Amino acid sequence: MGTRACLQTVASDTSGDRLAGVLGSLYARVPLGMRLGLDAMRAVCTKADHPERRFEIVHVGGTNGKGSTCAMVESMARAAGKKTGLYTSPHLCRFAERIRINGAPLDDASLTNVLERALDVGKDLSFFETATLAAFMAFAEHGVDLAVMEVGIGGRLDATNVIERSRVSAITRVAFDHMDRLGNTLEAIAVEKAGIARPGTPLVMGDMAREPRAIIEREARVIGAEMVGVESRTCELQAFFARHERLPGRYQAANADVAWVVADLLGIDNFAKATGLARARWPGRFERIDAPDGSYLLDGAHNPDGAAALVASLTAAREQVSVLVFGAMADKAWSEMLDMLAPLARARVYVSPMGRAPADPAAIAARHPGQTARDVRDALARARAIASPHGLVLVTGSLYLVGQARAKILGLAQDPPVAL
Repeated sequence: MGTRACLQTVASDTSGDRLAGVLGSLYARVPLGMRLGLDAMRAVCTKADHPERRFEIVHVGGTNGKGSTCAMVESMARAAGKKTGLYTSPHLCRFAERIRINGAPLDDASLTNVLERALDVGKDLSFFETATLAAFMAFAEHGVDLAVMEVGIGGRLDATNVIERSRVSAITRVAFDHMDRLGNTLEAIAVEKAGIARPGTPLVMGDMAREPRAIIEREARVIGAEMVGVESRTCELQAFFARHERLPGRYQAANADVAWVVADLLGIDNFAKATGLARARWPGRFERIDAPDGSYLLDGAHNPDGAAALVASLTAAREQVSVLVFGAMADKAWSEMLDMLAPLARARVYVSPMGRAPADPAAIAARHPGQTARDVRDALARARAIASPHGLVLVTGSLYLVGQARAKILGLAQDPPVAL
């Protein structure tokens, strides 16, 4: 969907509302993309009297799993009695999901006010830079004790990396994604991820391949960060997770490992960790929805590493998929993903997600036969007709597709998706 169509959707959904107007102004900045570089953010943070310095920060990067890890850390911190902020991207249904106070998205009035100020202070910022500044302002205004910040893309030049210090930094894993921006090798990508390390600050490293791990360790030593690996606590972690709930999906175990170590470094006790993990919610990631017309499994896997993790989780859970609903962005390695996912289902339906240029459903169907749908509503209807009320429909390939499907299945309001 183009920017003009996005703006028309926002305006028509909430005609006459101040929030519609401010979101329209924000969406007008979409063409600037997710600009890499910190000069603009440094300038506006100075102009805004440095809201990013008024609370402690946990900064989380990684190719996959960083949003889930952020959600778990925030939930554990809240269970420990801290007033929390959570900043993540992209949103599934509503833009307000990106900026949360004590686990709840900003209400319309607060979101409107903070976005108006961010747009005014940062007149030349991109969409993502404006959203990041708004998050800093909201967290400062609400007096949070701890903000958990998810990196948007890469790390070194990401808008969130304007922060001068953090209590803990973490990198969940490194795999191929965003190669047009971060580089075509795991080494180049790892260098970008390692850029969130800070001198004298713990850097928690999740389970990852030897090559990117060595690069991150090298970069962290140069920066002067304190490296902390989850494997040094394997026995302790395994015993803990055997007794306590966490987010569903086999792949969440590795993310929970990172979140647990981060929480430990924050001084959060085991009771609060267990309580926070049990209460943590992160929609659209191995999320099962039992709707009146049948069951759906939504997962935001959007690159080969994520698809492989999804397949492993489905196998471990012994989930039998009747129909795959798949859609992806054109710039993603959708063919590799589809080669892993297509054999899971007896039937497939392909659709174009909104957000930015999608892969052509006809081209996808040429690789693995399946039906093509006009839109997400049509795709879900076709999938349910094939699956019957008793079959499981898997929706995956793009977070934007998952967000659209979730809104349709649950009857939720939705702001236009933005791939930023």
